[in-house]
Amino acid sequence: MSTIAISDLKTKVKAFIKQALRQSPQFAQASLGPQFDRKTIADYYLKGTGIEIGALHNPLQVPVSATVQYVDRMAVSDLKQHYPELAALALVDVDILDDGEHLNTIPDSSQDFVIANHFIEHCQDPIRAIQNMLRVLKSGGILYLGIPDKRHTFDVHRPITDIDHLLKDYYQGSECSRKQHYIEWAKYPWLGYKSESEGNDDPRIESEANRFMEMDYSIHFHVWTKTEILELVVTLQQKLKFKFDVELFLSKNDEMILVLKKED
Repeated sequence: MSTIAISDLKTKVKAFIKQALRQSPQFAQASLGPQFDRKTIADYYLKGTGIEIGALHNPLQVPVSATVQYVDRMAVSDLKQHYPELAALALVDVDILDDGEHLNTIPDSSQDFVIANHFIEHCQDPIRAIQNMLRVLKSGGILYLGIPDKRHTFDVHRPITDIDHLLKDYYQGSECSRKQHYIEWAKYPWLGYKSESEGNDDPRIESEANRFMEMDYSIHFHVWTKTEILELVVTLQQKLKFKFDVELFLSKNDEMILVLKKED
């Protein structure tokens, strides 16, 4: 498994952005235009029938030309029981019970679009999750990803997930890193530590990590900034040969929006 040197990465990212700007006017407008938001992007790109994964209480507002079925790993009643913080919220009805990373019940090439808002960071193997999202899309179908920028969330003090880590999860299986993610979750957002040197003798980190693991609690397994997301896109296209075109990349406030179009 080869690695991408930082100097090579910067060159690749610059080339990627130049190509995207040249091929897609929407990329340029969204990068520069403050008027772009979720609804505007959805209105432009989404039509036909598709799915949204893990919408919970905040489904993407889609145009009348789009029909959505909602996918989640649990029914609404089970979601509210498993996640008490959701109990008082109005969750969307779950139409399809499935693991959003695998989408085993969704036929190949069956969807006009797939929406995954603030879902990919919850995936234990994000590369395989994106692979499966592309698998269920028709040729020309749209993958809409909303991704938090860790610098503006409770993940601010966590170490960034680099591309080598994602590739290892993809090639070797996510079990090899699962425990470490729960330890990070327990140490930083949950217990409030702010640096790697803090809290190493705190027994609560291990015990809380084990508790969340036993619950199979859906944490942010991976965290990124803009650079790492662009690096991931370059890797998917150039190393793994995933067939898609970049329609749009928008960084706004605490969120990055990435729109990909499936190619044959």
